[in-house]
Amino acid sequence: MVAAGWICFLYALLSLEFVAVHNHSGETESFHVNVGHLFLLKCYSADVHSEVIWSRGDNSSLPSGVELRDGLLWFLPVQTSHNGTYTCEQRDETRSRRMTFEVLVSSENCPDAPEVRYIQNGVSGSLYCKQDEIFRLNNVRNVRWMKECQPVQREGESISVDERGDMMLPEASESDAGKYTCLVDITLNGRTYTASRSVQLTITTDPMIIGTVQVREPQQQVVMVKVGERVELKCSAYTGFAEDNETSMYWTVDDSFTEDHEELTESLKYFHERGNVYAQSTLTISKVRRQFLNVPIKCIIWNPLGKDEGVAFLQEADHSALYMSVSAFLVTLVLAASFYFLKVDLVLYYRKLLRHFPKQQVLDGKLYDAYVSFLHPDNLSADVTASFTLNILPEELEDQHGYSLYIRGRDDCPGEAMHDAIAATVHQCRRLIIILSSDTKTRETSPLHENQNHLCYEQKVGLHDALLQNDPRVILVEIDGPVDYSHLPESLCYIKRKQGALKWKKDFLGTQKLTKLYSNRNFWKNLRYHMPPVPGRRLQSVV
Repeated sequence: MVAAGWICFLYALLSLEFVAVHNHSGETESFHVNVGHLFLLKCYSADVHSEVIWSRGDNSSLPSGVELRDGLLWFLPVQTSHNGTYTCEQRDETRSRRMTFEVLVSSENCPDAPEVRYIQNGVSGSLYCKQDEIFRLNNVRNVRWMKECQPVQREGESISVDERGDMMLPEASESDAGKYTCLVDITLNGRTYTASRSVQLTITTDPMIIGTVQVREPQQQVVMVKVGERVELKCSAYTGFAEDNETSMYWTVDDSFTEDHEELTESLKYFHERGNVYAQSTLTISKVRRQFLNVPIKCIIWNPLGKDEGVAFLQEADHSALYMSVSAFLVTLVLAASFYFLKVDLVLYYRKLLRHFPKQQVLDGKLYDAYVSFLHPDNLSADVTASFTLNILPEELEDQHGYSLYIRGRDDCPGEAMHDAIAATVHQCRRLIIILSSDTKTRETSPLHENQNHLCYEQKVGLHDALLQNDPRVILVEIDGPVDYSHLPESLCYIKRKQGALKWKKDFLGTQKLTKLYSNRNFWKNLRYHMPPVPGRRLQSVV
């Protein structure tokens, strides 16, 4: 029993050590390369604070034609004598790590496939070029994919290759199975080289293949982030039918391990789905740094029967479009608000500008700009309405701004047929200004005076045409106080509800004089806004 216990204990220790080793430095990665091709090997991360030592076999020196440049081992180009095992050791102040690569040189046109990729029948999938170090040289001229060393030709939708050389295979079928090779042409120092890597594609009818591992996500995932913020990346992979100590799962960022960055932490858990076992690893980045942007972040799963990886990229979120949209919205809002509050001033200013560009006046058959209608009191000199209509209004509109007004009681001729004259004159006016006060009452609740009859007829003729033809347009003016519309015709009540009325107040000396002067200044501007434009020729003749 004691011996059995020690055996179990030793087996557990060996299993734990096996997992720890395969997480990072215990696995030997094989590469199949062709004679005459360019090939690069990278040892962990390109850390400027680390020393990288490369050796061949049992610490022997590197062969001729193999160079060490910036931590990378360059085969420039591959020769038959380069076949063998290469070991890199990376040292820093705290630790030393080793990694072993087996380089298998072939004289075939396309190298052998060191790995098998499985894609389910009828499902789209990707084949990865896996030549990141070549693309980082920024001298790539061309990327070609070959199947069985012939250009890829397939029925149905054609393949597509992205900027990293990865090939998308739409709706894979059994006819797509075979050996695929990614060929990358690159120019260095005036000479063109080719780098290559092959993968064996198997089309399966099962979602997962027993005895292999396969990453479900991420698959070329792009995550938008903000520098300095926290982000989590999740990786899920098929591991088989049991939780296996021989299976390791880890992350790399630009081919460096998470232990190299204090901002990165990993967590791992297993879950079961339809009898299969899946592993889910979470990479937590506490603070996104710029060096994490636009570099491959790989989730790698490995066991003795296979290896697979998923790739994600972090990209900085572009807020310029959002800022432009918000700015455009705010500008539009400000312009709309400005036009709403300043539209009267803008329209008046626009009319003023038009006077500097005189045009031939369009004749509309009208003689007057406005017909002014008001209730004539018995005592004109003492009535505020009459004073406003016969003195203040023409002084402002006619004398100051060149309008032509027809005011009954001032412009009508004695002895003419009153109703016929009113109807004819109203039809010759572009606007109908109706002056109302708190004393205006035209409903037949009491006998009407002659002036009230005239007012009723003016309003009847003008409002009939205004409501049916919008000609003339009606302007309601309330004089020095609220008007009781219950005593006025329904047509006037409708105009009041539809467009409102302009309010004029009598100026008087006192504490509120400046306020009322300002109020009347706005009144005149609004009245001119509702009046038609004055032709430039007429205004010049008035001035």
